[in-house]
Amino acid sequence: MSVVVRRPAAVLAALALVVEAVGIVIVHVVLGTVVKNQDMSLAGTDPGMMSKGTWVLGGVCGLFLLLCAVLLLLAGVRDRAPGRPARIALIGCAVLHGVLGALTVGLVGWAAFAWMMLMLGLIVLALVAYGPRTADPAAGAAAGPKAGPEPEQPAAPAPA
Repeated sequence: MSVVVRRPAAVLAALALVVEAVGIVIVHVVLGTVVKNQDMSLAGTDPGMMSKGTWVLGGVCGLFLLLCAVLLLLAGVRDRAPGRPARIALIGCAVLHGVLGALTVGLVGWAAFAWMMLMLGLIVLALVAYGPRTADPAAGAAAGPKAGPEPEQPAAPAPA
């Protein structure tokens, strides 16, 4: 894929992940505050622990999304494929968006599903556009082994 598609896809996905990270943190802070203020218990669980757990989960999710955004931004700015650990993190982020997208249809609605699928598509597009790190294919084809048997060279005539 050309630079015309790769760089904007990676940068756009990074910006959208930053927006999503901020939104996730805000939603978890609000949910944690509601649980704390309601002072409700779920099967005897301490409400304070539930609210703190919600805040921690929001922070961890926000940091993970920011990490993925930084990885995509670096890939877009450098115009190089991310390394193996970065690819693993981005694949995990894509899987997370796919699973959450399937859950949001029934719980939140089609608009949230569309957002999650848009994010999934941007992350996958950035991963596929850069592909795995390989050497220059043109140089590798010239220097690499040839397929098939070697053609036989005709014998040179013996000097007289």
